[in-house]
Amino acid sequence: METPLQGEVFYLYAFDVADEIRTDKAEKILAKKTVPFGPSNERLVPKAIPFYRPLSIDPMRGSWRIGGQQVQSLVRIYDVGVVSVLISVPFEVGGLGGLMPFHRPALDGKGPLDQAAHELCRNVVQHLREYLVGASEVDIPEAYTVFVLRRIGQSANAEQWAEGQRREIAGLLAETDPAALSQQQIDETFRHKLSFEFDDVAIVDWDAALLADLSGEIEDEVHVLELANLQLEELVLMDKRLDVYLNRAYDELERSRPRLWSWKRSELEKLRRFRTDVAKITDEVSNISKFFGDWYLARIYLAARDRFHLATWRESIQNRLLHLDNLYETLHGEANEARMLFLEAMIVLLFIVDLIAVFWFKH
Repeated sequence: METPLQGEVFYLYAFDVADEIRTDKAEKILAKKTVPFGPSNERLVPKAIPFYRPLSIDPMRGSWRIGGQQVQSLVRIYDVGVVSVLISVPFEVGGLGGLMPFHRPALDGKGPLDQAAHELCRNVVQHLREYLVGASEVDIPEAYTVFVLRRIGQSANAEQWAEGQRREIAGLLAETDPAALSQQQIDETFRHKLSFEFDDVAIVDWDAALLADLSGEIEDEVHVLELANLQLEELVLMDKRLDVYLNRAYDELERSRPRLWSWKRSELEKLRRFRTDVAKITDEVSNISKFFGDWYLARIYLAARDRFHLATWRESIQNRLLHLDNLYETLHGEANEARMLFLEAMIVLLFIVDLIAVFWFKH
């Protein structure tokens, strides 16, 4: 018999909407007053830890439903140019198998949840437009699902319960029939299983995570996963932008190589600014996770960082920035050579003109 479960499913959507958002000036959005968000710090943590505090609003309280259940929504605005939409729906199911439909949610009478989150973000961006720097089109977000368990039947030990449900949990997080999973896949899913006390456990996978906390406090853990998901969105986007820019620059370089002076100072300046902007945004995105004084939250973040391959994405961006540096140095050197060649030609021409003038006046 399956164990009855109660909790919530959190859907996390990270939308890149600009290079920067001036959050210090945004006091109201969608007629809602913005408030800074920060973790609760219930566990013992070092003092004087600087916490990154995005703006937070609750724009759609009580107006959405999934399966008849009232949906809660939350929007967080990050000055790195990201709008994060969090949507949660409560559940009470007979067992883990009953959570499988929550992978593809739809609002009652309003279509897919992904589409509704996208439209909500567009409305938020409309109210933020005067605070956006380098605004971009609201595109497909990076999405992540978090299954939060607050009651697991009669069991009071979340870690032991998770060990007894290894196959079912692995199937839920992989959105696959548990009976079809290999033991290797199950072990891989549980490679990032974390616990702080006997009544909590966290299992972080690539597309979804399961958090059980029988004390009822889970918001900080969800926020950590939200930050990791946000960083993945930004790093993947930066990597794609660098690919496009480098390909265009290389094509232009090949076309203009016979005419070294065709690369004007303005084009070199544009290349330099782009390289600086990418480095700045990448550094800011990385720094928003430097607030973990709570070591358990830090462990959850490190698990998500490993699952999302954030270090690999950062390395890819650093390699492309290095290519940009080399390209800038190459083009700058060629431009200097072209100018020197032009100056030498002018000196030779003036020398010839001077000789002709001397010869002419003597005769």
